[in-house]
Amino acid sequence: MARSGKSRTSAAEIHDQKLVRGNGGELHQIAEGDGDALTTAQGIPVSDDQNTLKIGERGPALIEDFHFREKIFHFDHERIPERVVHARGYGAHGYFETYESLAAYTRADIFQRAGEKTPVFVRFSTVAGSKGSFDLARDVRGFAVKFYTKEGNWDLVGNNIPVFFIQDAIKFPDVIHSVKPEPDRAFPQAQSAHDNFWDFISLTPESMHMIMWVMSDRAIPRSFRFMQGFGVHTFRLVNAEDESTFVKFIWKPKLGMQSVVWNEAVKINGADPDFHRRDLWSAIQAGDFPEWELNLQLFDQDFADSFDFDVLDPTKIIPEEILEPVPVGRLVLDRMPDNFFAETEQVAFMTQNVPPGIDFSNDPLLQGRNFSYLDTQLKRLGSPNFTHIPINAPKCPFHHFQQDGHMAMRNPVGRANYQPNSWGEGPRENPQKGFATFADAEEGQKVRLRPESFADHYSQARQFFISQTAPEQRHIVMALTFELSKCENPAIRERMVAHLLNIDETLGAAVADKLGIKRLPKPADAAIPPRDDLPPSPALSIIENGPESFSGRKVGVLVSPGADAALLNALRVAIEKEGAVMEIVAPRVGGVEAADGSWIEGRHMIDGGPSVLFDAVALILSEEGAESLAGEAAARDFVADAFAHCKFIGFTSTAAPLFQKAGIDPAADEGFVGLDDPKAISTFIESCRKLRLWAREMAVKL
Repeated sequence: MARSGKSRTSAAEIHDQKLVRGNGGELHQIAEGDGDALTTAQGIPVSDDQNTLKIGERGPALIEDFHFREKIFHFDHERIPERVVHARGYGAHGYFETYESLAAYTRADIFQRAGEKTPVFVRFSTVAGSKGSFDLARDVRGFAVKFYTKEGNWDLVGNNIPVFFIQDAIKFPDVIHSVKPEPDRAFPQAQSAHDNFWDFISLTPESMHMIMWVMSDRAIPRSFRFMQGFGVHTFRLVNAEDESTFVKFIWKPKLGMQSVVWNEAVKINGADPDFHRRDLWSAIQAGDFPEWELNLQLFDQDFADSFDFDVLDPTKIIPEEILEPVPVGRLVLDRMPDNFFAETEQVAFMTQNVPPGIDFSNDPLLQGRNFSYLDTQLKRLGSPNFTHIPINAPKCPFHHFQQDGHMAMRNPVGRANYQPNSWGEGPRENPQKGFATFADAEEGQKVRLRPESFADHYSQARQFFISQTAPEQRHIVMALTFELSKCENPAIRERMVAHLLNIDETLGAAVADKLGIKRLPKPADAAIPPRDDLPPSPALSIIENGPESFSGRKVGVLVSPGADAALLNALRVAIEKEGAVMEIVAPRVGGVEAADGSWIEGRHMIDGGPSVLFDAVALILSEEGAESLAGEAAARDFVADAFAHCKFIGFTSTAAPLFQKAGIDPAADEGFVGLDDPKAISTFIESCRKLRLWAREMAVKL
């Protein structure tokens, strides 16, 4: 079809001249409106309400056009509601504070002024389990942040792992189906240790990098407060001059990173399946507000073209040693929801929610998420009016013509419920303020294929593995061994070992040996030969990036009748000065009488306060009390587990009978600190700052 020779009037000219375009393309003068800018239901200003986003003037429409999809989505569902339950999660309110203006990179209002504070709501979650599953599952953790900016809601919907299992969103139903309970038996719950998951993974080489992360300690964090968060994808920042900069988002916890070991996670799930929830609740209630720093990896097209891997591939990272993250602001969580259901359960995050100045890349997983999340909210919350729920409503002014539907709390006022109209009523698009997609040049045939630049599935997986410390590498080996041991089909185990051999021969051989595979399989066929020249990236290790203090952690102190109250009080002062918390574990929950006749209140009884709930432990016992506790299995486990989990143990010499019954020698290593002399308390606190004595692990077979 030949193009029309008629001259065209831009959206900006139409707006400025108070014109409206008729169905035939003709222009009409209309009455002046009230001046409000048309926005989406999220409060994001709209620049063009007449045209869908397309590749070229006559090209196909793009699914990333969030304004079109929201408008049609709401219209399509003005009559029929539906709702389903959401996955397990926990959230808190807070604020984001910008350090300095980023106007050189983005026009987003949130980044224009130093010291600007923006309200936020953050939701942490597990991925695989149901709402009633336990907190310490081996799983990816969701790290979703809703910024209530002055230009609408911005949802940075990320994870605590910077890569994902798949490269294209079309495979998302498959990976989730595979990890969920097997459909013929409805188990296992919140676990990936079964045939279906590993069958899918062993047939999906692109998952190998993610598997290294999920089998590492990153998948069993000690606390939400001690884990990183990532935006996963490459996004764009666009400034007022319409200049684009690629960006990756990274959250770094102020308290440093920390995880648990698998044996500990299993026992925590039995002792307190709400461990992560309780930790966040307790910290905020105590005024110990969790804090993260937002870091940006900023780069241009030249860097993207020169990087060894495709920045649009969601199974790849840009190592921090190659591109240093820049801190741009801090996130503080300082208030729990008033009602869990009203806020944490009903909050709706969508990757498509971005304000002007933040835009998308062509990452195929991100493009698919932009399409999927809106429909998900309809199923989960039962109505296109989910933005009327306070937790989802923008905190800035918003104006649109969306109406009716189930539970509509707001409807357009006046005669006109459409735009353009001749009555001068309602909002209109604003090309100056509104969101405008970066005008990147696109060309090529419409095809279904995976780029060759996405084809290296093993090199960064190897880089991650060799970047771990020796204890962390052992944990990966043991995690893979445990998971694959639950597969009934030997062919699945052998296929996975074939992939592991491409990542690291020692890793593959170690897992094969522990699984009893007598003859190593051939390494899996690789689309691109794995590279072995990528250097270690220390930033990928949790242990190498641990905290500098014991702040935010917890010490469990086991006491008995006749304990030294003065020593206990001195220990409490030192722990609290460090910014940590001390909790008393006693034979009875009410507590015990100290040697001086004072009363020591108990927080836990020994049966309900195992050492897995604490980051370090201390034993302040009388000789008679130690003899009595030595006869209790829970007390022996308290000591034995603390030792096995490589924790630091403070003790009085009177605890000897309990050590002896538990089969533990307090002279075994430097992880034991005698506390008979109160001056040794400072030594104990200093030791605790290391969090774990990993050198002990080789002597302990869990």
